[in-house]
Amino acid sequence: MSTVATYSYTHSVTYVTDNILKSLKDIIRLSGLDPEFFADRWESNTRAIKTWLGTGDLRKVILEVYDPATDKLVTRWDIDIVYGWSDGDGSFWTDTEQLKYAIKKAGLLPSQAKYKLLLDTKPERPDVDGWSKGSYRSTDGMVKQSLGSTVEHSGLAGQAGYWRQR
Repeated sequence: MSTVATYSYTHSVTYVTDNILKSLKDIIRLSGLDPEFFADRWESNTRAIKTWLGTGDLRKVILEVYDPATDKLVTRWDIDIVYGWSDGDGSFWTDTEQLKYAIKKAGLLPSQAKYKLLLDTKPERPDVDGWSKGSYRSTDGMVKQSLGSTVEHSGLAGQAGYWRQR
């Protein structure tokens, strides 16, 4: 039984990782930003998210969109990780329509905007090549719009939301 549960958890980690990354790519592309920077780092992003989901150390995936002239946050997308995994029903889904609606509602971003992917992890997480600890831009004057669960596989889930100006 433990072999099946281990395989299933590994499968859940892979499914959630892949769909978080695809969701972020959609956010970037549908918001009017150039996805090339993100695509160039796909392997590194996959390795980090998959590693820290697998160890239970990933708390949140953050896409900061900022103005390079001022270094101020324009918007931010968060995907909070929920570790409710069980080897029960094996349900899996990704709500792409909900995400597309929220992207449209948030609107196109300025063409000069840049973005950065950050991963919020527990302090004692294992190291992953190409990743180090960093800091976030301020969300002062912004409010978070929660979307709820966006991706799930057997209870391992990502709950999306975005920050907008008040």
